[in-house]
Amino acid sequence: MPLEPFNTSQPLTMGVELELQLISLSDYDLTASSPDLLHLLGRKPFPGNVTPEITESMIEINSDVHTNHTELVAQLQLIRDTLVTAGEQLNIGICGGGTHPFQKWSDRKIFSKPRFKEVSELYGYLAKQFTIFGQHVHIGCANGDDALFLLHSLSRYVPHFIALSSSSPYVQGNDTLFNSARLNSVFAFPMSGRAPFVQNWASFENEYFAKMEHTGVIKSMKDFYWDIRPKPEFGTIELRVCDTPLTVERAAALAVYLQSLCSYLLERREEAPAEDDYLVYNYNRFQACRFGLDGTLVHPKSYESLSLREDILTTLRKMEPYGAKLGATAGLQHLMQVTHEGSDAHYLRQQFDRSGSAEGMVDAAIQRFRGR
Repeated sequence: MPLEPFNTSQPLTMGVELELQLISLSDYDLTASSPDLLHLLGRKPFPGNVTPEITESMIEINSDVHTNHTELVAQLQLIRDTLVTAGEQLNIGICGGGTHPFQKWSDRKIFSKPRFKEVSELYGYLAKQFTIFGQHVHIGCANGDDALFLLHSLSRYVPHFIALSSSSPYVQGNDTLFNSARLNSVFAFPMSGRAPFVQNWASFENEYFAKMEHTGVIKSMKDFYWDIRPKPEFGTIELRVCDTPLTVERAAALAVYLQSLCSYLLERREEAPAEDDYLVYNYNRFQACRFGLDGTLVHPKSYESLSLREDILTTLRKMEPYGAKLGATAGLQHLMQVTHEGSDAHYLRQQFDRSGSAEGMVDAAIQRFRGR
């Protein structure tokens, strides 16, 4: 079917989606409890939206549309408190983190929903291995051309969001030496990675999307697992590279950092994006996944090597006036502190060393999500 028109939305509005882990409090492994939890949550109004994800050991929460940090973090905290209360009734722990540190993909159960079954039949074991947990951030755009401009302009900052959100150092019981191992699982899907370099919506809709649909490879925008993708039905772009943080406060901070960057970029103060900017994209993405804040970037325009940590700090300082106008100052200050003190991946490794077990690390993540 043809791609729907790009719906106009209020520029720089934002919404957050968080995929969360459902943990058995007896052994700290994932538990297939989403049907029970969703049934319980459906018995009274929920302060946002909650939906199933591809396997029964995870759920997704969605915020409403917000304009500033204060409103967003308040709603995310209310959602968190509601989830924690429901989880306690079912003896389920709920936490963030991009991967569960020791779950086995073969133990997972596909949630009974037509699209999830279709994905499972197409991708085989990759569907169960997709029991990984990410944060998606939507930013409102006035039109499709602005959406594609932002999509390509933000490619230079994708490593910032990977490093700041990284919370998936352990997989299958082992330290992967990556700060964000989650994105390695995403990269296994054929329609993942970077979006094609198309700069206006008419070309994207009538040429690229139409051709891709004609091949039979894709049916809708949901079939693209790009790091950033346009969402025409919402009138947004969607950043998809973040691991789910361990706290909703960090999730809100990441959202307003993206909001501030989009405000800055829309002033066209930087050199326009070009296809050659992507020459270093995969290298920079790898550096952020592997080394986190200690990674090294190659600037896409000058090819200068940069410290990722210093580049984030420089950019956060540059965003201060934009954040002040948007009510995002507290969120940017939170990320400044993260850049100095370390990411959630660093915290999880500390907890593993402190407790001596992966189970202790999961318990620490549960307590951190609760705000304790």
